[in-house]
Amino acid sequence: MLEDCKSALERWGGVHNLIDRWLDERRDLLVQFVELKEACDAELEAVSKAQIDRFSELLMDYISAGHFEIYPQLREEARAFEDEAALALADSLLTRLEMSTELVLSFDAEYDSPGRVRQHLGRLPAWLERLAHGLTERFSLEDRLIGRVHAAHAPDAARAELRSL
Repeated sequence: MLEDCKSALERWGGVHNLIDRWLDERRDLLVQFVELKEACDAELEAVSKAQIDRFSELLMDYISAGHFEIYPQLREEARAFEDEAALALADSLLTRLEMSTELVLSFDAEYDSPGRVRQHLGRLPAWLERLAHGLTERFSLEDRLIGRVHAAHAPDAARAELRSL
């Protein structure tokens, strides 16, 4: 039993590091978002495709990491701890996250070529406002998911359980 607890500490401690890196990516994404918004506010016509591409790439990487790395790990963690309430919450939140995922995919498609950037540059401020709203909600949902699933089973909680044995 003690070995199982040590194994859980190692396994879920690795998930913690993965989440930390992902949250660092979130911070980088937000910095790039602010820079793009400030560029739009200063002189919309001067915003380049390269600026939009940098932001869009970070955005797509962040969304992809969530869907293909973080969320599956959190679901696996909830399953491993037989936490049915956490699994139900994860299912509910993941369904709600799809709305902002669709928004991000639409943004990426809207600005995927130089011609489309020229054609849709005037819409960029409105897009950024929609993305700000969608990402704010997304981050809140992700934080709830992390807090409910991972924080409940974090290595510190496992260590406290070990001490009580």
